[in-house]
Amino acid sequence: MSEASIGIFDSGMGGLTVMRALMARLPHESFVYLGDTARLPYGTKSGETVTRYAVQAAGTLMRRRVKLVVVACNTASAVALPALDAALAPTPVIGVVEPGAQAAVAAAPDGPIAIIATEGTVNGGAYRRAIHALAPNARVIQQACPLFVPIAEEGLIDSPVTRFTAELYLGKLFADMADRPRTLVLGCTHFPVLKNVIAHVAGPDVILVDSAATTADAVAKLLVERGLASEASKAPRHEFLATDSAERFARVGQIFLGRAIEPASVELVDLQDAG
Repeated sequence: MSEASIGIFDSGMGGLTVMRALMARLPHESFVYLGDTARLPYGTKSGETVTRYAVQAAGTLMRRRVKLVVVACNTASAVALPALDAALAPTPVIGVVEPGAQAAVAAAPDGPIAIIATEGTVNGGAYRRAIHALAPNARVIQQACPLFVPIAEEGLIDSPVTRFTAELYLGKLFADMADRPRTLVLGCTHFPVLKNVIAHVAGPDVILVDSAATTADAVAKLLVERGLASEASKAPRHEFLATDSAERFARVGQIFLGRAIEPASVELVDLQDAG
């Protein structure tokens, strides 16, 4: 048994959707969440830059003596996992791409499977590779939706601009009734809060896959395998770190986490010298 916390990081507040799923799946575990709000979004940056930022964020979490690191960012999961595995060993690292791919294939083994994500995740092709490793013949369609990240970070969950942007990105993707994707993977942790608008545009016959729940299952399995699960008798701790604007993190972050976050509970950290 281990009383150390589970570390989670993302470029901003989107990864709080993963923390929400983890808290529901693992109510006795403690968590430290880090949102690199000063440097978001990661999805428009180069792989080298994202990897450097990811190693810095993970290094900050490691100084909190976490027992496991969850990369709650699809872009960082797509490009930085090898560097994180090397930097953090023997501490285990779990990304969100593999669990998301597994859920997509389970929902539509033969496809078509559509992926919406940031530019970095789409260009890196991590979801396509992960899906084809499980289902080599599945047809995969990818669509970059970079504006969804700032829209979600602004808390515009159901607004005219959100609906217009969803139609802009997804309208053509689902226009062909004869060859519509059966499954739509929300390949960015910011996107689940826009799920209602996305589902409306995609249509009622399309299964939306959010990798948060699948990632939580993968974390639970790994904790048991490594003997790292916390005792049920211990009260969990939830800590929040941000690189900019604690007040905004708390105000907008509660939309992603599904519960209130006190601004005083958000600690500002500087990642420039971390890693």
